[in-house]
Amino acid sequence: MGEVARIEERRKASLMTEASEPITFEDFFHAEKDRLLQAMSVITGSRAEAEDITQEAFTRLFERWETVATMDNPAGYLHRAAMNHFRSRYRQAAVSLRRVVAIGPARDVFDEVDDRDLAIRALGSLPPRQRAALVLTEALGYSGEEAGRLLGVKAATVWALTHQARAALATMEEPHG
Repeated sequence: MGEVARIEERRKASLMTEASEPITFEDFFHAEKDRLLQAMSVITGSRAEAEDITQEAFTRLFERWETVATMDNPAGYLHRAAMNHFRSRYRQAAVSLRRVVAIGPARDVFDEVDDRDLAIRALGSLPPRQRAALVLTEALGYSGEEAGRLLGVKAATVWALTHQARAALATMEEPHG
């Protein structure tokens, strides 16, 4: 069994009490709050907004806890409630902005998440040395000499690794959406 599967099994097991009765809302809250907050932080790009959405999702869940506690997947219900609230907030904000200011197309946070995911996957496909050289020079703005000192190689090696990384990324097919 893989590590992720073991963690998920432990999490599911912690959602049931010793007598196999549904979990209390308080125990469920403590088991799921960090997971939902992390997911919403990634989705929204804002810790403060993620905290607001997480709080609202748990409030809505609490109002329906007697029903939700008996579901096969109360965590799924919680995450769906959070996403629905996020979408609602996003739509309301977009409508309000259009009323106040004539703006261009609204930024699509889902496209931003997709772009971030694509970048992480692309960087993950590179060998560690190439990835490190590229991130240090391109993303963090280190010079070749500075990056070389951090990696324990010469500046010319950093340049070569960065060149190889760019070449490898250029050959990757862009997903069609």
